[in-house]
Amino acid sequence: MRKALHALFLATGLCWASASLAAVEISGIKLEDSITIADTKLQLNGAGIRYKGPFKVYVGDLYTTQPVKSLDELLAAPGPKRLTMTFLREINSADFGKLLTRGIEDNTSKAEMSKIIPGMIKMGEIFAANKSFAPGDVCALEWDPAKGLSIWAKGKLQSEPFKDPAFFRALMSIWFGQNPADWKLKDAMLGAK
Repeated sequence: MRKALHALFLATGLCWASASLAAVEISGIKLEDSITIADTKLQLNGAGIRYKGPFKVYVGDLYTTQPVKSLDELLAAPGPKRLTMTFLREINSADFGKLLTRGIEDNTSKAEMSKIIPGMIKMGEIFAANKSFAPGDVCALEWDPAKGLSIWAKGKLQSEPFKDPAFFRALMSIWFGQNPADWKLKDAMLGAK
């Protein structure tokens, strides 16, 4: 009897473990439960859909080394972090870049903005070079404390990493600051849903 109960508990535990490792799917986009960046395993912190009016723009997901519930926790979490946007509709890159700039302006003081102007110019050049994003295209923002912020678009690294932690904070404030671009997406990526 004891062996049978032990086997039952073991089987139940294995079923639970395999269920927790299953990939998440949002609006047809499959997200892995974990990824590896710079030899560090990151867990899916949360994911959701970015809406602009009634339209689905992209699926956003956040991977971290430990669960985070705020911008400050995200920045304080050790190791790499990754925020990914998988586009669900066609969007002009210049328009998208302007939305990102507005998001930074909405969440950053004028004093902070003056310090990150070089990063803003460099980011503008990246989005201008890409012309547009089509459904299925991916833009990823990866922070590695040893290297800085890398921006990937359509599977290609876009430039040398941005070394400035203040620029990374300003960029993350678009999604997780006091005035996020989309409150529901903020809550979803911070695992509040």
